[in-house]
Parts: sequence; structure tokens; C-alpha cells
Amino acid sequence: MVDALGVPRATSAFYPSILGAILFGIGIALLVQRNIGCGLGLCGAISINLCGGIVLGLWLLLGDLELPLRGLVFLWALVVVLVGISTIEILAIRPRQDTG
Repeated sequence: MVDALGVPRATSAFYPSILGAILFGIGIALLVQRNIGCGLGLCGAISINLCGGIVLGLWLLLGDLELPLRGLVFLWALVVVLVGISTIEILAIRPRQDTG
């Protein structure tokens, strides 16, 4: 599967740091839930997707992963999906907060 997708093998710090970003996003969601009350719903999804997408994007920009083209395309598409979904979710939640 790794060769078919062209993603990094598990020997690098790539996967642990992505997991750390997701756990950090979950922590942010829990803090938002505690302080604002919307953290484990849409607000939580936004924080988790953004943390994962940002860290994955940073790995692709700065990580020197030496991936084949199909791996770069697959992972950049994942970044676009994660950040894109988060942007749509932010736009969806914003009008509800403005109207009270």
C-alpha cells in the first residue's frame, strides 16, 4: 500500500508527528468545548482538520521526504481537502455565531 500510494515508510518521524498534530487538535477541541461549548462538534472537527492539514503541509514543504510524484500529489490533495473542509466549516459556523 505504501508503494502504491507513494507515501513515506513508517521508519521516519512523519507518522508520529501527524498523529501528534491530530492529538493536539483533539486537545484544542476539548479546550474549546470546556470554554465555549462547541468543541466536540463542528468546532472540534475544524481544529482537528486544521492541525492535521497544517502539519502535513509543513512536512511536505520542509520535511525533505523524497517522495515520488504520485505521493506528492496524493498528500497535497489531502492537505487541500483537510484545509478546504475546515474553511467550509468555518464559513458555515460563522453566520450562526453572528446571529446569536
